[in-house]
Amino acid sequence: MNKNLPVDQIEFLVDVLNKKEVIAYPTEAVFGVGCDPDSETAVNRLLALKQRPVEKGLILIASRFSQLTPYIDDSMLSQQQREAVFSCWPGPVTFVFPAKSSTPRWLTGRFDTLAVRVTDHPLVIALCEAFGKPLVSTSANLTGLPPCRSTHEVQVQFGHDFPVLDGATGGRLNPSEIRDALTGELFREG
Repeated sequence: MNKNLPVDQIEFLVDVLNKKEVIAYPTEAVFGVGCDPDSETAVNRLLALKQRPVEKGLILIASRFSQLTPYIDDSMLSQQQREAVFSCWPGPVTFVFPAKSSTPRWLTGRFDTLAVRVTDHPLVIALCEAFGKPLVSTSANLTGLPPCRSTHEVQVQFGHDFPVLDGATGGRLNPSEIRDALTGELFREG
């Protein structure tokens, strides 16, 4: 494990997540805001903060694929489709998978699918590992403002007391690419 990881910060943020609160953290391109995907209370807090309608659905970010399997039905993928997905992970590509019927509507919105990503950002990996599951992940910005690219920008938009994992983004200019896991169709360029 990377000895430079901010263990105290990660422990603090896991405690915040366990209290059904929203946090911010650096990802491959921008800071994200996230919460416990299994808590409707936490997701509603995130949606209210972002002024985002639940119908749009959300993205889950994870440290490894096994953290995502409780939420997605990957049995519908052929070996070739699975290899196409895994060739992009870990990394800044989000794939839309069929959702399990048990996956809550507060995650899928109006869809029967769920967007998921296995990250290669070391801080997010450490955070998801310490939390023991994926995080809901959407860009850290208030409606109408640009996504935050630093801890300082998160504090400017969300306040100095907002819980944030201090660190650098992965340096990418664009948010993650989004593709359909079954068809490979590109929904958003990265």
